[in-house]
Amino acid sequence: MTNPRTLSNRTGGRRLDATSLARVAVFAAIVAVLGLPGGFTVAGGVPITVQTLGVMLAGAILGPWLGALSMTVLLALVALGLPLLAGGRGGIGVFFGPSAGYLFGWILGAFVIGLIVHAGGRKPVLWRTAVGVLTGGILAIYAVGVPVQSLVTRLPLGETVLMSLAFIPGDLIKAVTATIIVMTLVRAYPRAFGRVWAPKTTPVLERV
Repeated sequence: MTNPRTLSNRTGGRRLDATSLARVAVFAAIVAVLGLPGGFTVAGGVPITVQTLGVMLAGAILGPWLGALSMTVLLALVALGLPLLAGGRGGIGVFFGPSAGYLFGWILGAFVIGLIVHAGGRKPVLWRTAVGVLTGGILAIYAVGVPVQSLVTRLPLGETVLMSLAFIPGDLIKAVTATIIVMTLVRAYPRAFGRVWAPKTTPVLERV
């Protein structure tokens, strides 16, 4: 008889249990801890931090729904006033500043990463993990963050895009780091992903 949890994992089910909620909390905490070293602010008022690395790992390890939920939980705690963002920032005010779009982009980013890395319920592989963290961890977050930053700072969108290029080198390093960590976990500790992957399908040649 098939275990309901195994079936839920195979079919991409969104059933939440105590273990899933605990994993969501763990990754929300990881992103918060990555903010402890702080960050530094470049032109435009958006700080450069290591926390995006946690977003990438959340999406790649938890999958789309739990990854996005972990970021939602983190931001909810921030809104309640907990100083969980880099530099000890917290409170509802951060969602009205230049970095607000990037914060909301964390939710979308984790979701997109999870969709790509675990596409079809398959085991993460190097190329799909790299594409996932680059697409979700950089492009998706920027797609939300840059327009909101432009709106808040009242700078032209093109100028804001140019300023955001300062984040690219660091984000690429985080993407490489996340990919290495994920692939190491796939080999050394697959239980970290909390799911059963779909088996590889081998094409069958039919006799004529």
